[in-house]
Amino acid sequence: MPVPAKPQPTAKPVAELRAILGPGGNRVAVGKEDPKRQSKLQKPRKPAAAEVPASAVRSSASVDSTASSDSNSNSSSASSVKKMAKCRRTVKSVVGATVARPVSPGAEDGGVSGPLKRCDWITANSDPLYTSFHDEEWGVPVHDDRKLFELLVFSQALAELSWPMILQLREVFRKFFANFDPSCVAHFDEKKMLCVKVNGKPLLSEPKLRAVIENAKQTIKIQEEFGSFSNYIWSFVNHKPIRNGFRYARQVPIKTPKAEVISKNMMQRGFCSVGPTVIYSFMQVSGMVNDHLLSCFRYRECIADAKRDFKPKTEETEVKNEGSGSPRRLKAKLF
Repeated sequence: MPVPAKPQPTAKPVAELRAILGPGGNRVAVGKEDPKRQSKLQKPRKPAAAEVPASAVRSSASVDSTASSDSNSNSSSASSVKKMAKCRRTVKSVVGATVARPVSPGAEDGGVSGPLKRCDWITANSDPLYTSFHDEEWGVPVHDDRKLFELLVFSQALAELSWPMILQLREVFRKFFANFDPSCVAHFDEKKMLCVKVNGKPLLSEPKLRAVIENAKQTIKIQEEFGSFSNYIWSFVNHKPIRNGFRYARQVPIKTPKAEVISKNMMQRGFCSVGPTVIYSFMQVSGMVNDHLLSCFRYRECIADAKRDFKPKTEETEVKNEGSGSPRRLKAKLF
C-alpha cells in the first residue's frame, strides 16, 4: 500500500526587484531599505566650489560646459566663483596703488591747452585782427615813446572809430603820421593836415587831427623835461602796472580816479582830447593797467611780461633820475 507523501511546505514568495529611473537619471534598486537612505540617494548632489578648475578661476575664463551642464544650480555656483575671483584680483590691483587725480589742462606747467579762453568781448565772430591784437598787444606794458604816442592817437580815435576799424587802417595811420614820430607830426601845417584822407574822406575829424598835432608838440616838451614820454606817463602808476582782476566784462570801468588825475595833468600841460575815458583806454592798451579778465589766458601772461621786461628799465630810470636829482621835482609837478 503506498505511503502518502508528506506535504512540502510552500516557499515564501520573494519580493521582485524592479528598476526605476531616479530624478538624476541614475538606476536605483528599490527594495526593503531605509527610507532615509533612499531619499539621500535620490537627492541630487551639488558640485562644490573646489571642483571648479583653478586655471579657469585664475584666467577669469568661463568654466567648461561639462562641469555645469547637469542643472541650473551648477551654472549659478560657477558664476559666483568667477565673481569672487574677479573681486579678489581687483582688490589686489588696488591695494598699494596711487589713485591719479584729474588735472586741469595746462595746470602742471602753467600753460594752456585746448581752446583758449579769452575776454568776453572777443567772440568767435570777432575780426581776426582784433583777436590777434587782444592776444599779442592789448595789456602788454609799452615803454617806447613812438609806440605810446601811436596808442594815444588810437585811444583818441575810439570816439569816432572802433578797434577793428582802427586796426584795419593801422598802416594808413602810420603812413600819414610818419610812423608816429612826434617830431615830424609836430611840424604838420594846415595843408598837410587836410591831406590826411582815405578814399576821399578824412581819416579823422578836423578837431581830432588838430589834437594829434598839438599832442605831438606837447610830447616833445615832455621828452625834454622828463627824458622820455614813458618816464612821465608811467610815473603816475609808480612804474608798475595796475592789476584789477575782474571776473566779468561788466565790471571793467570806462574811467577811474587815476585816469582822471592823469587827464587833468595832461590838459594842464596843453594836451587836447585827453579826457578820463580816453586816458583809461590808453592805460589799458599800453599795459599801465591789466584789465584782462581772470578767466582770460592773457591775464597771467601780461603779468609775467611785466615782471620779466619792466624791472630792468625801472632800475635804469631810477639811476638816471638820481643822477640828475629830478625825482623830487617830478613828484612835486605830477602830484
